[in-house]
Amino acid sequence: MIRVFERWSLDTQLVLGILALSLFGVSMIYSAGQVHVPNAVTQEAWVRQALWFGLALVAFSVLSRVPLRWIEGAAYPSYAVSLALLLLTLAIGEGRGTAAGVRSWLSLGPLSFQPAEVAKLATILALAQLLAPRESGLHSLRDLVKPALVVAVPLMLVMLQPDLGTAVAFVGILFAMLYWAATPVWLLGLVASPVLGLFLSYDTTVWSVYILLVVGGLILLRFRLSLFESVAVVLANFATATISGPLWNSLAEYQRNRILVFLDPEVDPRGAGYQVIQSRVAIGSGGFGGQGFTAGPQKRLDFLPEQHTDFIFAVVGEEFGFVGTALAVLAFGFVLTRLVRMASHLGETQAFAGLVLLGIFGAWMVHVFVNVGMTIGVVPITGIPLPFVSYGGTFLLMSWVAVAIAVRVAHERP
Repeated sequence: MIRVFERWSLDTQLVLGILALSLFGVSMIYSAGQVHVPNAVTQEAWVRQALWFGLALVAFSVLSRVPLRWIEGAAYPSYAVSLALLLLTLAIGEGRGTAAGVRSWLSLGPLSFQPAEVAKLATILALAQLLAPRESGLHSLRDLVKPALVVAVPLMLVMLQPDLGTAVAFVGILFAMLYWAATPVWLLGLVASPVLGLFLSYDTTVWSVYILLVVGGLILLRFRLSLFESVAVVLANFATATISGPLWNSLAEYQRNRILVFLDPEVDPRGAGYQVIQSRVAIGSGGFGGQGFTAGPQKRLDFLPEQHTDFIFAVVGEEFGFVGTALAVLAFGFVLTRLVRMASHLGETQAFAGLVLLGIFGAWMVHVFVNVGMTIGVVPITGIPLPFVSYGGTFLLMSWVAVAIAVRVAHERP
């Protein structure tokens, strides 16, 4: 029996960890539906998630047998198809939930799916195909232009939906894969500096000190960057500071409110701040051992919004306490660490495989960090699901497709 499982899974440790998280997710979605106020959508969500889980296992069984050369050959075509789907979503897409004006879904008869989830995996494959042939690392800003464009195009299309949570995952993909492609950390810091400057531009004094530090760092790196590249970094920081006002005004009202309540939830305790306040109360009431499976009072009274999707971690905290949340975080840590270890065991001839594994790592790392962070109030609410645990058919299916590709590329020798 063990040998049969090993032949099916290809990587016992990774697949067992993800199987456990997926089953845990179905059980928590079931628990999230056990409320005093009848809600057919929430109460039946675990059944739909279980069906998607079964479909995901079938997809894993098939795709984990696909030859590596097929995966490499499909990298650019799948990227092109994903961009077409994102454009189609902007044209005829529809929204879900309470975020008015968001167009993130395409409907095919009775089925709906999120093209952004397809685009994440396609972007990982395309970027891996672009970076794999390089025999040396990326040592200048010019080297980063093409990789950045590969990620920037789908990222901007997702932002236009607008879906900020999913867009952030593309950033994690880019930086994880650039790091694995031997890009120096200082160069990655320069690339990220305009984004940091955007957030610091809320205060003129803080931003002025920051830009002086950037200029000072560029002076220290004068032998590593050309004059053109140094000027480009400074201008990019000024540009992001300049557009911060118009960018803020372009955000939807609910997005601006989410940022404001992140700074102080009590600003709007019955509106935008309600979610994070109730999430903190739920997690805090769980204490050390929790209230018990299906017994969380905040959840049962339906005080916790989106408790089967974005705020599923709050249900875990309320019903299983510190012990349950710690075990969940450790389980994610195990899965993410396993991906890195698989990549580190690959040889130089398997650059494509290593890059794919780190791209998947980057996407999942962002999802876990942001989702857990927003439930406890340390990052703004962005509407990003917890991998394998939150309700979401497309996300679960594409996550298992990513697992299939991960085990295939890691265990097939070129």
